[in-house]
Amino acid sequence: MVSYTIQAPAYFKIFFHAAKHPHKQVNGVLLGASTPSGVEIRDAVPLLHHWTSLSPMMEIGLEMAAGHAESLGLRLVGYYQASERLDDTALAPVGEKVAGKVKEGFSDAVAFVIDGERLGSGHPALIPYISQSSIWRPVAEASVPFSSGSSFQVSSADLPSRAAALVQEQHLQQKFGDFDDHLEDVTIDWLRNREAMPSDL
Repeated sequence: MVSYTIQAPAYFKIFFHAAKHPHKQVNGVLLGASTPSGVEIRDAVPLLHHWTSLSPMMEIGLEMAAGHAESLGLRLVGYYQASERLDDTALAPVGEKVAGKVKEGFSDAVAFVIDGERLGSGHPALIPYISQSSIWRPVAEASVPFSSGSSFQVSSADLPSRAAALVQEQHLQQKFGDFDDHLEDVTIDWLRNREAMPSDL
């Protein structure tokens, strides 16, 4: 199985998106590249928290995210979502469709569903899904995802606790914006979210 590593900018953006809208469904896409050691997920682009169905807004956001990825020398490699309910860890039908679109351009595409009950616990709290024969299923591995020996890793073990601290102490999620926010205020830099990133990135 292909291995996946989530780097800090991607993890922080996923976390901030979920933290900013804790009672809403949120979603976005993951940017990265294939390397000899597997897929590196280097960045994330947050899409929506209002219109999370497969709408014209979603289509436009996806196209713009793909163009942004290309400008960075990256490509769309995955999708992420958080559900309205903390205990809902199923990949939503719209998630399957969006992840399927990403997979059309990148055969090793992955989807992550945020585990709301574990978010902020010091664990990555992401449930990986991969597609076989166009059916998306949670990954079944001998080891728990993001534990030692798993095909899914974060680039640094302290990323989950750092992300939680940045939300609790610096409230960086308040500076974070997605495509929905950009549609309401075009000054919001939803593709990069530079203002919301810690200064050491």
